[in-house]
Amino acid sequence: MPATLVFGATGAVGQFLLPLLVARAERVVALSRKPAPAGQNPGQIQWLRGDLFGDIPTPPPTGTIYSLGPLDAFADWFARSAPTDVQRVIALSSMSAESKQESPDPTERALALRLRDAEARLLQAAQARAIACTIFRPTLIYGSGRDRSLAPLARFARRWHMLPIPRGADGLRQPVHAADLADACIAARDVAATFGQTYALGGGERLRFDALLARIAAGPPRIALTVPVPLALLRVGLPFARFGSAIGAGALARLRVPLVADNMPAARDFGYAPRVFLPVDLLGKGARAGEQQPALGHRI
Repeated sequence: MPATLVFGATGAVGQFLLPLLVARAERVVALSRKPAPAGQNPGQIQWLRGDLFGDIPTPPPTGTIYSLGPLDAFADWFARSAPTDVQRVIALSSMSAESKQESPDPTERALALRLRDAEARLLQAAQARAIACTIFRPTLIYGSGRDRSLAPLARFARRWHMLPIPRGADGLRQPVHAADLADACIAARDVAATFGQTYALGGGERLRFDALLARIAAGPPRIALTVPVPLALLRVGLPFARFGSAIGAGALARLRVPLVADNMPAARDFGYAPRVFLPVDLLGKGARAGEQQPALGHRI
C-alpha cells in the first residue's frame, strides 16, 4: 500500500489529521522536525525526522502528500525531490497571501509575495507531473493553543483578568478550527473538482474584531474585564503589551478591514461545513475533529 506522507505532522492541523488517517487504516508516514509525541503507537504511524529547510530522509513509496508546514520550503522540495509515484497533494497556504499584499509592514508584504510565489510553483510542478494538487488558504487558525494570533490574547485575558478592545475595530474576522481543516483535507482528497484548485477556508462564523475579543474575554475558561481603548493609544502602547506579537503594526492597520473567506466554493465542491467560534477551544482543549458544535451567532 502506498504511504500517505504528512509534512508538519506535529503542528496544529497535523494533530487532528493523523488520527483521521489512522482511523481510515491508511499507511501513515509522518515527517516533522520534532520527535513523535509521547505515547504515540509506532505500529500506527511511521515517524521520520527531517527539516524542509535542511535534510529530508527518503520516504517510502507515496501516493498522497499533505503539506501542513511552511509552503515555500515544501514547494522547493516538491519541485526538486518529490517521489515519482505521488498522485495527490493537498497543501496549506494562508489567507495572508491575499490580505497582506498591501500591508504597511514590509515584512508582511514580503510574506504575501512569498506565499503566492510558492503556490504558483507548487501548482506548476504538480501540473508538469500530472499530479492532482489542491491548495487551501485558511483564515485565522486556532484550536491547538499554539497559534500566534488568538491564543496569546486568550492567555493574556486569563492571566490579567482583562482584555483591551480597540474602539472602532469593526473589521470582520472568521477564525477556523484546525480540526475543520483536517476534515477538509480528508473530504477533498478524492474529489476531482478540487484538482488544481485553490480554496479560501474560513470558520463557520464571521465576527467583528471587537466582538471577537469580547467573546474571548467572556470565556471560558475564565471571564475577563473588557477595556475599550482608542486605536491611537493602542498604537502607542503596543510595543509594551504582552500580547504585542499577536497584534502587530500591520494588523492594527487592518482592524477596520474585513478579512473573511468565501466558503461557498469549498462547500459546493467537497461539503466543507466548519464550526462556529468557541473561546473554550483557543487553548487546545476544544472538541476533536468531527464533533458537532452548537450553533450561535452568524453562520455562513
